[in-house]
Amino acid sequence: MKPDEKALAARRRQRNLVTAIGVLALVLLFVASFKSYGDLRLGRARETLLQGAIEGTEARIEALEQRVERLRHDPAMLEQLAREELMMARPGEIVIVLPEEMLADAPAAPQTPSSEADG
Repeated sequence: MKPDEKALAARRRQRNLVTAIGVLALVLLFVASFKSYGDLRLGRARETLLQGAIEGTEARIEALEQRVERLRHDPAMLEQLAREELMMARPGEIVIVLPEEMLADAPAAPQTPSSEADG
């Protein structure tokens, strides 16, 4: 082999090595970008779920704030809660407590003519 041929062969090997390294670098970049895109997509999906949870929580907070406001300023609501939740009654009233199974088996209350006209 002549010296020119050796130098040419060495340059070809070097060029092939640089080409192989370049191709390998491009493949690694492609794999990394594909993984990053998948992570980004998952992150955005999670962000959407969390945003929905935040909106739901904010709606519950608003409803609770309205309820607190009503409790502060609406005596009729306080009376209703006292009767339903605390089983309280006015003096002279009689409270009848039915077992849960009787309430579940009871037929629906018949509609009165006034309630039919409303509905």
